[in-house]
Amino acid sequence: MSVRLIVLACSAAITLAACSGKKEEPKEAAAAMAPSTALEGQLDIVAWPGYIERGESDKAYDWVTQFESQTGCKVNVKVANTSDEMVTLMKSGGPPPSPPGDASWPPPGNAPYDLVTASGDASLRLIRGGTVQPIGIDRVKSYSSLDPRLQEAAWHYVDGKHWGVPYQWGPNVLLYNTKTFKKAPTSWSVVFEDQKLPDGKSNKGRVQAYDGPIYIADAALYLAAKKPELGIKDPYELNEAAYAEVLKVLRGQHPLVQRYWHDANVQVQDFTTEGIVASGSWPFQANTLSANKQPVATTIPAEGATGWADTTMLAAGAKHPNCAYAWMEWSISPKVQGDVAAWFGSNPVVPKACEGNELLGAEGCKNNGFENFDKIKFWRTPEAKCASHAEGCVPYSRWVTDYVAVIGGQ
Repeated sequence: MSVRLIVLACSAAITLAACSGKKEEPKEAAAAMAPSTALEGQLDIVAWPGYIERGESDKAYDWVTQFESQTGCKVNVKVANTSDEMVTLMKSGGPPPSPPGDASWPPPGNAPYDLVTASGDASLRLIRGGTVQPIGIDRVKSYSSLDPRLQEAAWHYVDGKHWGVPYQWGPNVLLYNTKTFKKAPTSWSVVFEDQKLPDGKSNKGRVQAYDGPIYIADAALYLAAKKPELGIKDPYELNEAAYAEVLKVLRGQHPLVQRYWHDANVQVQDFTTEGIVASGSWPFQANTLSANKQPVATTIPAEGATGWADTTMLAAGAKHPNCAYAWMEWSISPKVQGDVAAWFGSNPVVPKACEGNELLGAEGCKNNGFENFDKIKFWRTPEAKCASHAEGCVPYSRWVTDYVAVIGGQ
């Protein structure tokens, strides 16, 4: 046998040691069994509207094309309009995977999507349900560049493990029509309480509310200021007494609401053509409406605001984990972070993104409320065991059932 054939034969073996007949060392065996880091050529992401852009809406906003060119990972995006929709989509690939701790977990690639840009009201459900897996931050080399306030935030750093990489954050603003309100509203009461607005007309049928159980927290935040005697310290930790009062506010709001919105683009149309003048909203809708020359502005009223801090999480059975890790690293580069913030009206999770981004501009982070981080009550999945009340709190499962009843007018 020629020398060349001997080398080829040895290459086909697990290690050179095996080819020579020598006993394989444990370290060599582990290396031989290590998972491949080869990029799989595809990546499937569930994302909020406007979060993954490839220049189709505006050629200036494209943070997908270069990633695909550099990695060969073709990005496919499924847009979801609510956290509940995201959870459902991430679980839609068949039987749920085994929970963390099982020897077979995470399972091989059986998940329908690889990544999800989950908000805090979904992340804990995804973790507890075994739908996502912990990540190795050693594979996300730029993790240390993240805002220190987000590196171990409670909605993705759970049980001493990192369950994702922060992506963007922002407040749930009060979006209003500047022809109706010559001055910015100072209270959320304009959407929660029956009243005449500054133009002399009733707010009935002219306001909207969010179509998601987490909106209960918005009413709780409003009620915490209006009735401090209820002792609401955290809008996601409500005892039975406070929770009952919050539901009263939401039931009273129901006759005022033209639509419980969940599709950002539909809300843009409603503000444009349906006479809607006030609603809780996202900066994305405000930016879109302003770009279309609509008379709108946003504010955070005196009671404060809820908000979202979104995390890119890895499916437990991701089919394309290496492309997923490549995307998580790419997603927190200052350029990408600044571009996303400029497009969505959100805030970057990498402070350096606020410096010198052409699309975001010198004042972009200031305009998007980067300094308001400590004023926002970020979405979080309500749990029965809570810090605010020794007797426990109303869990998210109840929020879901009761908010469906509110929307149905019950």
